[in-house]
Amino acid sequence: MFLDKLKNELNQNQPLFIGEETALRSAIMIPLVQVNEEWHVLFEVRSLTMRNQPGDISFPGGRIDPTDASPLDAAIREAHEELGVDPIYINVLGQMSAYISSSSFVVHPFVATIDDHQIHSFNKQEVEEIFTIPVEWLLNYQPYMHTVSIQPMPLTDFPYEKIVNGDKYQWRSRVIEEWFYDYGKYTIWGLTARILKHFIETIK
Repeated sequence: MFLDKLKNELNQNQPLFIGEETALRSAIMIPLVQVNEEWHVLFEVRSLTMRNQPGDISFPGGRIDPTDASPLDAAIREAHEELGVDPIYINVLGQMSAYISSSSFVVHPFVATIDDHQIHSFNKQEVEEIFTIPVEWLLNYQPYMHTVSIQPMPLTDFPYEKIVNGDKYQWRSRVIEEWFYDYGKYTIWGLTARILKHFIETIK
């Protein structure tokens, strides 16, 4: 009886990863627009008055709210709120693999075409400006990479007495890759660059 119940539970839809239920879940949209009959990727520059990451370059998107029926609904809602585009002009092409930076943060990326004529006014409280980069340029550009070393730093109340080697325990550091795209006066890096790189590799 126990094994049958366990087998049934294991065959149900499982979370994307252990800890997803409590992770900060976000959804973003990679918008494709036509400029002079050529496909471009649209980017946002975050408002300089934003509390988090002011001036950084990003895709439209944000946290998945409890009222969002799905990550896709969240991505469409955010694109509508930030770019001022009616959802009927957002044509979703598909979903990319989720980006999991840690057990506490996951991003669901979607790709969509947007009628650029419908971008009448973006949300100035969240978006400083918008710009586009030709897909063809991105396909031929070689991004460059720098590494960042991350070292775990336990807080002062960590129970060293409960683990082997105590405070002599050798914490394992890790190295993350940070990719950079330079386009005119803009530099795309961080999460946006990682997802952009995967998107371009998918096209290739």
